[in-house]
Amino acid sequence: MVLDDLSGGFADNVPDAAEFVDGSVTDDELVRRMFDEHSFDYVFHLAAYAAEGLSHFIRRFNYTNNVIGSMNLINEAIRTEVKCFVFTSSIAVYGAEQIPMTEDTVPRPEDPYGIAKYAVEQDLHAALGMFGLNHVIFRPHNVYGEFQNIGDRYRNVVGIFMNQLMQGEPLTVFGDGEQTRAFSYIADVAPYIAASVDVPAAYNEVFNIGADQPFSVNELAVRVGEAMGVEATIRHLEARNEVVDAVADHSKARRVFDMSDPVSLPEGLARMTEWAQRVGPRRGDKFGDIELTRGLPPVWLEA
Repeated sequence: MVLDDLSGGFADNVPDAAEFVDGSVTDDELVRRMFDEHSFDYVFHLAAYAAEGLSHFIRRFNYTNNVIGSMNLINEAIRTEVKCFVFTSSIAVYGAEQIPMTEDTVPRPEDPYGIAKYAVEQDLHAALGMFGLNHVIFRPHNVYGEFQNIGDRYRNVVGIFMNQLMQGEPLTVFGDGEQTRAFSYIADVAPYIAASVDVPAAYNEVFNIGADQPFSVNELAVRVGEAMGVEATIRHLEARNEVVDAVADHSKARRVFDMSDPVSLPEGLARMTEWAQRVGPRRGDKFGDIELTRGLPPVWLEA
């Protein structure tokens, strides 16, 4: 059963075998009704508005969706004695200058998105101690792949680049583009999240998950252009407040899960390109309720 408000996806992404409910985790009455009507053994909580940079300017929205919505699910999981609650957090919890990011690193999130994710992690630890709610926490990062919303102008840089190229636009890069990320193909992340409830050693543990090899955003722009057969032109924008280098260690996940060799960036981009060119570009609408405009990147105000 899938609960989604379609703020970041599309109903036609839902598999035929799944029952779809169009709604939000912030709707506590809906969430309670679903738990009352079905006997859920497991909850996979991936719902969030995952725009890390934008979260500075939508603080109320961020905490309502990413914290309060999570508490609605955790409450019902406790009440109905769910066997395991799987939560996708983020390496945004680590903050800056903590390379390599390991699960033993003390989190120091620097933006409201990371703060929200870490708050939910802390609540799950408390729920385990008080109520015995088993959980698995994953901290993925920079995930890209087929079925992503490439029309979202605030997040998912690979999708943003592909959408811009298909519309003949330059690729927008904040700052000098030398900030580094390890871009993670979806097939290297989703299967392990799905399998985690059947891995007893994963219960009540935290795992970084994603790609190992970092690339600068400038390098990514060139490689996306190569994958799409287009010479990319980069439009550098004023730098924004963000972590410069974000690279995580995944040795713990490899010890616990039977992991395949990761998909390389060129191969992952090729797979996503084939899908993106088939579905075509998507319109990127402006976020509807910016709460603060002081310091907001001007590009996010463009029509």
